[in-house]
Amino acid sequence: MGLIYRITDWLETHWVTPAYSGWLLGGIAICFFGAATNTMAGWLYVISGIIFALLGLAVFLPLRSLRHLSIHRRPISPVTVGDKLTIEIDIENPTPHAKTLLQIQDILQSELGKPVQTAVETIEPQNSYHWVYFHNTEKRGVYRWYEVQIRTGTPLGLFWCRRSWQATAVAIVYPTVLPLNSCPIVDEMGREDSPQIYSNRRSNSATEDLTKALRPYRVGDPMRLIHWRTSARYGELLVRELEVFTGAQDIIIALDSGNRWDWENFEAAVIAAASMYFYAGSRKLGVRLWTAKTGLLHGERVVLETLAATNAEEDNDGGELPYLPLIWLTQNSVSLNTLPPGSRWVLWSSNSGESNFNIVSGERGGIVIDSTEPLQRQLQLPLVKF
Repeated sequence: MGLIYRITDWLETHWVTPAYSGWLLGGIAICFFGAATNTMAGWLYVISGIIFALLGLAVFLPLRSLRHLSIHRRPISPVTVGDKLTIEIDIENPTPHAKTLLQIQDILQSELGKPVQTAVETIEPQNSYHWVYFHNTEKRGVYRWYEVQIRTGTPLGLFWCRRSWQATAVAIVYPTVLPLNSCPIVDEMGREDSPQIYSNRRSNSATEDLTKALRPYRVGDPMRLIHWRTSARYGELLVRELEVFTGAQDIIIALDSGNRWDWENFEAAVIAAASMYFYAGSRKLGVRLWTAKTGLLHGERVVLETLAATNAEEDNDGGELPYLPLIWLTQNSVSLNTLPPGSRWVLWSSNSGESNFNIVSGERGGIVIDSTEPLQRQLQLPLVKF
């Protein structure tokens, strides 16, 4: 059966393959022709000739029907896990003849599910058919597929013909972002003294001692920055440019994606990273994400796309973990001993029942995640220390 399937599939994609009715009608035609040669009855020759002509027409028309079609796929907007992807495909018929009885099939990436298909009765000449369908998502990820197939048996359904068109699709499914009313692990990091807070205080209380340069006044400049003495000397309004202090450190949420994880724990860690990142952003805190593959990055869309694509045990292309205070999301308890001073951690215990954390420093507080309890509630619990 496997060999027969491969042969019929090759015939359908390179030429045509008979349907059951095609095989049946071909057998009847051969029987009539055999009877005609035995009896020399002309009417039997006529019947068999008509059937063969009909079969020849049924072979030619499906081939012609699929010529000169063009496929265009529209960009797919990203969605969050549980939402539906909106997939749009345009099938254009630039020929002066209508294309009828088409079966269109979008060959999805296997992780998304089985191919999706629809039937189109007619695409008018010099016109196009706009196909829109919605597909459920159950798992985060970046999905790619490349092929749309069109199949037809027009007009009699005796032979099937199928052809493929290149139509690249990229669908991004973001991880879930949990709505957090509080997140002590982020709040505690945000309250600690940092060079950013100190620099902001100096900038807000800036005086002439912090003036870097003078420049001509521009509409919209604050009146308090006008340097009146120098303006009176030169006869034009001059504005002070203040010294900008840098060197601040953002909150860094680091996902231990370079190590081995249990699948469910890693998915929970990705959700936790996304939730804490957006929580920190809602609190107007500077925040960045680190993964083993990408290194440090920021920006809501960039972070979501990175977390959609990340996997456990990925290559360490992003360089070493920065030696700065951070929030470390891991399943490897041994790594907690190597965290920079002032860091916090979120630890998932593996299915092997690991319970000895062996944390050297009692200053590194964190959260121990129980996979049987709701993650949202646990991220809002106070930190524990050992």
